[in-house]
Amino acid sequence: MSQQSLSSLSNEVSSERYKRIFQKFASVEKNGEKFMAKDDFVNAIAPGEDYTKLQKAQYGILFSVADQSKSGVLSMSDFTVFENLLTRPDADYEIAFRLFDTAGSGKITREQFKQILSANIGTDAIPFDFECEWLKLYTGGKTAAHEMPYKEFTQLLKGLQAERLRQAFKYYDTQTSGYITPDEFKKIMIDIAGHKLSDHVLENLPTLSNVYAGNKISFANVMAFYNVIREMDMVERVVRSAVSTSKDGTITKADFLHTAAKETRFSLFTPMEADIIFHFAGLENASGKLTLRDFFRLLESKWEHAAPVAAAQQPEIKHGAVHDFLKGSYGFLLGSISGAVGATVVYPIDLVKTRMQNQRSKVVGELLYKNSIDCFKKVVKNEGALGLYRGLGPQLVGVAPEKAIKLTMNDLVRRNLTDKNGNISFTAELIAGGVAGGSQVVFTNPLEIVKIRLQVAGEAAKSLDAPRPGAVAIVRNLGILGLYKGASACLLRDIPFSAIYFPVYAHLKKDVFKEGPDHRLAISELLIAGAAAGMPAAYFTTPADVIKTRLQVEAKKGQSSYNGIRDAARKIYAEEGFRAFFKGGPARIFRSSPQFGTTLMVYEVLQRAFPFDGATDSANKALAQVGAPAEDLSYLQSKNALKILLDVHYKFGIVPSNVSIPGVARA
Repeated sequence: MSQQSLSSLSNEVSSERYKRIFQKFASVEKNGEKFMAKDDFVNAIAPGEDYTKLQKAQYGILFSVADQSKSGVLSMSDFTVFENLLTRPDADYEIAFRLFDTAGSGKITREQFKQILSANIGTDAIPFDFECEWLKLYTGGKTAAHEMPYKEFTQLLKGLQAERLRQAFKYYDTQTSGYITPDEFKKIMIDIAGHKLSDHVLENLPTLSNVYAGNKISFANVMAFYNVIREMDMVERVVRSAVSTSKDGTITKADFLHTAAKETRFSLFTPMEADIIFHFAGLENASGKLTLRDFFRLLESKWEHAAPVAAAQQPEIKHGAVHDFLKGSYGFLLGSISGAVGATVVYPIDLVKTRMQNQRSKVVGELLYKNSIDCFKKVVKNEGALGLYRGLGPQLVGVAPEKAIKLTMNDLVRRNLTDKNGNISFTAELIAGGVAGGSQVVFTNPLEIVKIRLQVAGEAAKSLDAPRPGAVAIVRNLGILGLYKGASACLLRDIPFSAIYFPVYAHLKKDVFKEGPDHRLAISELLIAGAAAGMPAAYFTTPADVIKTRLQVEAKKGQSSYNGIRDAARKIYAEEGFRAFFKGGPARIFRSSPQFGTTLMVYEVLQRAFPFDGATDSANKALAQVGAPAEDLSYLQSKNALKILLDVHYKFGIVPSNVSIPGVARA
């Protein structure tokens, strides 16, 4: 799609969005035409605002900018012009300039600046010295006044906060000692940056005095804190970069400074600024190794980046049936490959497990293997190394549908049992896992019985000096119904296995490795979570696996035959004791645990190496920039437009009703 087409699409989408919002909120009607009153306007640009950090009156400031005719109401044209203004990259500075330029001359005088600033910071704020040398550098003195055009005024606004900070420190430091109290520091920072900081930081501002010896705060401390606030975007960039290269998702102060040195041409953060960043981010984590979540506690969450939010709220690009089919096939293929790798890696252990479970200890001359290690050695000696992989073919054929059905059903049931807040009960997790395990049996039971008979065929052929049957011969001998022999036992094993495995896996990722929106698990963490979850699931379902194996293996002469689960359980217990139910248990753990861990690890690697939509990412990002965002984008843009005014004073626009502000209409 060409840049010109994207621009045209953007304009059309924006016009429709402005019209939709205006029609929704405009409540005044004159001569058949709708208009917005001030309250309508505020409701339109700040839907859902709780007015805790930002007051309604502060959003009302923007109404005076939109109401160019000063009529007290806005037409559709006025609203469209204002919304278009918000899309400008310098909208916050442009709005501030229009508020201070009360004469509409395109320039701001010293008196205009003084009048608007005094009226908006209120009488209870720390007074500003309008005769300071700093202001004279921008506006000139009384005898040689200088009017500021737009771009000069923006530079004044950028430096105003630092000057107010200097004057406020001097105001409290009456003894010129270079120190103020923690409470005085808190008052200054609330005035200067109360709108930017989270409640977590605001409540703990006085604790800055604990960073260094003494119970007072120096001017250097104050300026360092101010510099951190000003460079918070860079702080986030450095932190994200450092965390992305960390093995455990945590970083130290040294990691932060090292990454900052690599990310910037010149040294950006001083050691004192790093101390302050880690002090406030680590108030609830004294280890010195902080996560991304710890750093998110620094800033007020309302201040977000406009671009990511806009992109996140784009309507999904609709795809056709072919795309959906290809995407489904892509997931099926990756699941098949990863499942096949996982199965191949642990298959020798699975064969040993099956041989051990099928061994009848009460039959004379039947005790071929002393333990799993002895079994492994004898298989290699009697059948060769390839004997460890007998029956692997059917297993690989079954991996694809097994993994696809199991994972799909678990996700489907979990999604339907999850509430609107994204929470799911433990019982629902058990149900989802159980359904996933039960649904796979229709495919896995036939493949399991063929695999098991191939696995035990080697030892039978060796002892009887008979030819080994192939998979086709076994299927022909069993018939359709025979392929589902032991299906009840298979259900008895697979349902509890998945009911244990999936909830344990989910909680290991969430509670142990802290997976979340801001923490993507490393491959090693996924491997460990998958392997650890497989241990209890495999061991506790071993009795059902033993019964299933006995039912599916063809009994030899002199061996007991079984008629169902109860009969098998009764005879195994009577002939071999309770311990027989856990034969092959260790081998089952050593097989299932690494198999699931390996499968998930390979799946993640394949997804990252061969992303399905990788070829269309650029086009989607371009469309995301011009798509039709929801009304929330207007809300975000409106908040961001107030940033510069709030930097002037956090209560800008909240003044007593008896104070008149030039150029600002009152409700």
